[in-house]
Amino acid sequence: MKNLKKAISLFIAAVLLTTMMSGQAAAAVKMPEAPENGITVTDQAGREVTLQAPAGRLVSSYYISTAILIALGCEDDLKGIEMKADTRELYKLAAPQLLDLPAVGSGKGINVEETAALDPDLVILPSRLQESAAVFEELDIPVLIVDPETQEDFEACVALLAEVTGNKERGNQLLAYYHDKMEEAGKLTEGLERPSVYLASGSGYLRTCTSKMYQNDMIEAAGGRNVSAELQDGYWKEVSPEQVLAWNPEYIFAVNYAEYSLEDIEKDTALAEVQAIKDGKVFTFPSEIEAWDYPTPSSVLGVLWLTYQLHPDVYSKDEFIREAQDFYKTYFDITVTEEQLGL
Repeated sequence: MKNLKKAISLFIAAVLLTTMMSGQAAAAVKMPEAPENGITVTDQAGREVTLQAPAGRLVSSYYISTAILIALGCEDDLKGIEMKADTRELYKLAAPQLLDLPAVGSGKGINVEETAALDPDLVILPSRLQESAAVFEELDIPVLIVDPETQEDFEACVALLAEVTGNKERGNQLLAYYHDKMEEAGKLTEGLERPSVYLASGSGYLRTCTSKMYQNDMIEAAGGRNVSAELQDGYWKEVSPEQVLAWNPEYIFAVNYAEYSLEDIEKDTALAEVQAIKDGKVFTFPSEIEAWDYPTPSSVLGVLWLTYQLHPDVYSKDEFIREAQDFYKTYFDITVTEEQLGL
């Protein structure tokens, strides 16, 4: 009898132990641990974005973020991009496969249905399309908002995209190059007189950049003085011929996507007494490959080109050409000519 009771007790204990282990196993199935390679970042709209792993399927509806992703080596991860890709010479040279991708967005909006059909791990939107983020989040599609309008924000954008794609080493390399060249330009022009510069917008030469724009930072980094830095509100601002004359810039630069010609500026009688026009120092900001005044990886070339234009005694055209060709070979794996650089 004693042995029987002992056997029953052992049996009950075994059943209880099995039940406990089964319950623990069930609990483990219901509540899995977060993946070790998960990523959480704060985007440039202050939103917290969490990914289960580095994003391998990307949709970028913004030229600037697309260009950064190519420089980071992510061109094959892009499954959808912004419209008018066939107008981008950089894509044709460095990532022609992008020309065949679905065009799902523009600066005015993004097609949610077409984007969702691409099954992206991450959608990258410019800040002006931030309202669309909520629609994607309802579909459980993470969204990263970027806003690289200043030098500091451009660098933060590169770091963000490098982290969410698992390319931090490449991102650090790109930023280190960028910092080195900016520092080099600063040292070359340190103590030199800063020529005054007027940068005209694409839509009209009587529109110029405010102090809040990346272009302002580029002029300063190249050892110039942006005459419109006193404008504090907004981005591109309309100004009068009288204001340009009062600023009296020594250099005028028109962007290469301008809807007007240099001749339009030079023959405007209201600007005839501006120093830059009298001295023949009215130029187009290069290049043929892409606009260097945009906050993209190649904008560092814009700084170096401006340094050459404003201070040719300390930084020559030949030095710039070598630097630009090395840059495109290193970060986009393309060989470019002097003509493609727009020189």
